[in-house]
Amino acid sequence: MSAVRQFITDTLRALGAPGAAICVVQDGRTAWSAGIGMADLEQRVPVTTTTKFRVGSVSKALTAVALGRLHEMGRLDWDAPVQSYVPAFPVKRFPITVRQLAGHLAGIRHYQPGEFENQKHYATVTEGLTIFARDSLLFEPGTEFGYSSYGYNLLSAVIEGASGEPYLKFMTEQVFKPAGMVHTVAEQMDSIIPERGRYYTRSDSTGLVVNAPFVDNSYKWASGGFLSTAEDLARFGQQLLEGRILRPETLDLLWTSMRTADGQVTDYGIGWSVESDSLGRRRVRHSGGSVGGTAHLIIYPDHALVVAVLVNSDYTFTGALSRYAEPFLRR
Repeated sequence: MSAVRQFITDTLRALGAPGAAICVVQDGRTAWSAGIGMADLEQRVPVTTTTKFRVGSVSKALTAVALGRLHEMGRLDWDAPVQSYVPAFPVKRFPITVRQLAGHLAGIRHYQPGEFENQKHYATVTEGLTIFARDSLLFEPGTEFGYSSYGYNLLSAVIEGASGEPYLKFMTEQVFKPAGMVHTVAEQMDSIIPERGRYYTRSDSTGLVVNAPFVDNSYKWASGGFLSTAEDLARFGQQLLEGRILRPETLDLLWTSMRTADGQVTDYGIGWSVESDSLGRRRVRHSGGSVGGTAHLIIYPDHALVVAVLVNSDYTFTGALSRYAEPFLRR
């Protein structure tokens, strides 16, 4: 652990990133949990194990579990057209299924320039869909893999239609509470959120660390709008491994790579990247990038290992999986 801590400390300094949190759960127990650096540079507030960070697209893994919960309740058909749950969503040239949306096979577009930095507040999930709802599909669903955060925004409306509840309420009651994720919330910019860290970037002109610009992520709760802690995310992974949130067969569905219509493996299941590392060890994961924040949640199912890493900067080391996961696999 000392070597991993030193790597994180040195890399934060080199990148100009103020702070990070890491949590490692091995064989159902917390092997290491630490806050490193600063959550707020101006007030000199250190990162702790309860500091909340933006988790970006790790939110997709959380949303995928909500879909699994609905499927187990008998309220969600993976292969139903999206309009079965969101009748107001415009019909496209080709039908789109829930499964295709969840696997990034639907042809829904991703961000256009300036959209990632959105500053407009959207009052409802449905209102947020107006950004892309009228746009044409990029390809016939099922024929290609095309990563799309907007596809997951549409899935939040699917969850509302299938459950009859607001998306955030369903996430709280059916995912966060069962998983014991007491520090995971949607980021509301007009609210006081205890222990929310600040977000940073670097100036292009000077390389100095500066405050990240204001953004409002209300348009994309499901794809990138949650705040969490490293401990909450690691606990979430542990609960999945122990079968406390989803049945084994549902989890297997989420953690099995989809294929395109011509049989090409996509290396993505439902809300999770599915792959093997350089030594052939199976792992599932999701990374996340936000304005002023980055995240990674990695699970090695066959080794009962979960690692969650969060950084309050968009200059980050979270992609260096081997540097912070490998030492625990060697034990």
